[in-house]
Amino acid sequence: MRSEQQMMGLIIETAERNPHIRAVAMNGSRVNPAAPKDIFQDYDIVYLVDTLEPFVSDHRWVERFGEQIMMQMPDQSELPLHEDMVKYMYLMQLADGNRIDLRLQRIDRWREYVDEDRLTVVLLDKDGILPQLAVPDDREYWVKRPTAEDFAGCCNEFWWVSTYIAKGLWRQELLYALDQLNRYVRPMLEQMLCWQAGSEHQFQINTGKSGKYLPHYLEQSTLVRLLATYPQADSEAIWQSVFVMMELFDERARLMAERLGYMYDDGEAQRVRAHMLHVYRLPVDTPQIYE
Repeated sequence: MRSEQQMMGLIIETAERNPHIRAVAMNGSRVNPAAPKDIFQDYDIVYLVDTLEPFVSDHRWVERFGEQIMMQMPDQSELPLHEDMVKYMYLMQLADGNRIDLRLQRIDRWREYVDEDRLTVVLLDKDGILPQLAVPDDREYWVKRPTAEDFAGCCNEFWWVSTYIAKGLWRQELLYALDQLNRYVRPMLEQMLCWQAGSEHQFQINTGKSGKYLPHYLEQSTLVRLLATYPQADSEAIWQSVFVMMELFDERARLMAERLGYMYDDGEAQRVRAHMLHVYRLPVDTPQIYE
């Protein structure tokens, strides 16, 4: 695997040699002083260019970054070029383990880029047109204090979709039940736990994409319970994970309601938990197939 020094040297050298690349910037975890450093961090690079045409007309130029395992070009469907097209992305997983997320951005629209993200540093500015940027920090990714409406909506969604899980499990539709659990209910639990962690740190923490840093802010006993909500594809295992999930959510929602001074619909929670237990105890019949 090429080192950070080698990769950054290649990125800057490419820009210096190409007259159409007028500036280079980087954002993401590599410029975030609070992010853990490791070998899997992407290189989130932006080349600010005077024209997109010579780059997107022949994509072979990106081969200079190294052998690729694979590449995505999410903006490919917008080609051919049109006057409203101001950026183009290359997402490259390289064979040596490095990954580059490379964005081409028209230099005349530089402000749209630099205003997007406080986690931005300028690496090269051939024409001296980019402004002095603030010191990078991740405050725009901090856990936001919820409004009363945010809190109520989270609770309502958790309890409402939980009933879908029960229906799916009674019908022995495990894929459906797991989809409801992981796609809709789990994010509400994670949101509640993120709010709890944020409230304990003045809402000045970043729990990361998919809550990847959340375990750092949870008590070990809470983390054990959270991990217990990830079941195998087995009906009884899913039921038990749902019971853990409901207990954990109800407990932390009550805590956050008290801490934030919001109302928590205790009746809604109790009724849904009773309903879930009722469905769990119902005899399971073979689901009928309707034509």
